[in-house]
Amino acid sequence: MAENSTVPAGPSGGPATPPRILPWLVVYTVGRLAIAAALVLILWLAGLDFWSGLLFGLLLSMPVSYLLLRPSRERLSEGLAARSLARRAAKENFRARLSGSPEE
Repeated sequence: MAENSTVPAGPSGGPATPPRILPWLVVYTVGRLAIAAALVLILWLAGLDFWSGLLFGLLLSMPVSYLLLRPSRERLSEGLAARSLARRAAKENFRARLSGSPEE
C-alpha cells in the first residue's frame, strides 16, 4: 500500500502511537475559562453592571484567548491530526486484514 508511507513511524519501526491530547485539551479549556473570568471581573471592577460586564467580558475573551493560547491550540490541533492519521491507518489495516490481502 502506498498510503501507509504517510503513517508516522514509531521508535521500534512500527506505527507511532498517537499523542495524548487530553492534557492539551485541559490546558486550553482552563485557559479559556480563566481569561473569560479575569476579563469579566476586571469589567465589573471598572464599574459595569452585572449583565454588561458578563457580556462584554465573554465577547472580549474570544480574541484575547485566540492570541494568548495559540501554542496550546496548535499543539491540540497537531495531536488531533496525528490521532486522525493513526486512526485512518488502523482502519485501513483492519480492512486489509478482513479482506485477506497480504500486508506489505
